Amino acid sequence: MTDPSGRRERKKAATRQKIADTALRLFLERGYDAVGIRDVAAEADVAVTTLFSHFASKEALVFEQDEDFEQRLTHAVTGRAPDEPLIPALRHEIRALVRHCTANGGTPIWRMIDASPALRDYEETMRLRHAESLATAIAADPGLSQSTTACRTIARFAIDAHALARTASDPDAAVDEIFDMIEAAWDVTSR
Repeated sequence: MTDPSGRRERKKAATRQKIADTALRLFLERGYDAVGIRDVAAEADVAVTTLFSHFASKEALVFEQDEDFEQRLTHAVTGRAPDEPLIPALRHEIRALVRHCTANGGTPIWRMIDASPALRDYEETMRLRHAESLATAIAADPGLSQSTTACRTIARFAIDAHALARTASDPDAAVDEIFDMIEAAWDVTSR
């Protein structure tokens, strides 16, 4: 006997991915501002209400991996081994996320984001939310004794490292340079 809830979840995930893929294709073909929600829904062969049950806004269609990104960052803190230092764990995850964003095919998407005030604003709001989630995870770690301000600052630095490194000519070198500074700042708060 098949698991109906598992099948239902897979169908929902497939519909969500189909909507996101369709939206991105249309945005890249026609331009972000030239495509409306109704255009995406029609092309994906779903109702507008279905689209909005998966995505809260037009901007969210572009950042469809937002929740995964946030979970990966917090898991870098909460899922690390008890003896693994915080900053190397964050460096490793940010490097992986930067590599994902700079992989083949990512450049046109980031150009579109950079060219759109609405998408830049959405990205900034998303980054602030990610930084707060990351700061909360760091502050909750019983093995760390930094102040709330230090946790929030390091979280913001880590999130900004992603944005800075993805636009660098050598993203890996940029991650290392930025995280050397982050590690030095973290060490100062540990004294």
